[in-house]
Amino acid sequence: MKIMLDAGHGPDTNGKQTPDGKMKEFEFNEVVAQFVKNELTAFGLVVMNSHNRERDVPLKERTNLANKMGVDAFISIHANAYGTTWNSVSGIETFTYTKPSEQSIILASLIQTSLCSITGRSNRGVKKADFAIVRDTRMPAVLVECGFMTNKNESTLLQSIEYRKRCAKAIAFAILCWIQQKR
Repeated sequence: MKIMLDAGHGPDTNGKQTPDGKMKEFEFNEVVAQFVKNELTAFGLVVMNSHNRERDVPLKERTNLANKMGVDAFISIHANAYGTTWNSVSGIETFTYTKPSEQSIILASLIQTSLCSITGRSNRGVKKADFAIVRDTRMPAVLVECGFMTNKNESTLLQSIEYRKRCAKAIAFAILCWIQQKR
């Protein structure tokens, strides 16, 4: 089983940060993706990254790589934002394409349930969106938003190593459950 992890955006993507500038989104995304990779490789899975620590890999390059490598699932990890200033919007949400496969829906539901359960954050649900990263992949693909950088409480969590590890464990557990239900 081959899994591709995508730490959304890149180290220098403009505007993708907390309102106070203390954390760039890629910092959270990349650390969580690495923790997920560690968890999954411990179970013998082949895990690849679509992202690069040195640059913001274009979306088309990310999806082309996933398609070329023939991975079994694609998971894009993100921290959310509502505007660019502090506000009260909070919670976790997971996205599939607007016309998702059955397996994408199952994977998204497992990730959403696991993340909300393990982190205790509010459940904003599984949603559909025309994001290139889930549209242009030819395998089950989801984009998960692990909390809002624009919410002060969640921003603090997103910057903590403990929360990042909890998110990673939740995502890895959900992927393992998804693999098990396919058998």
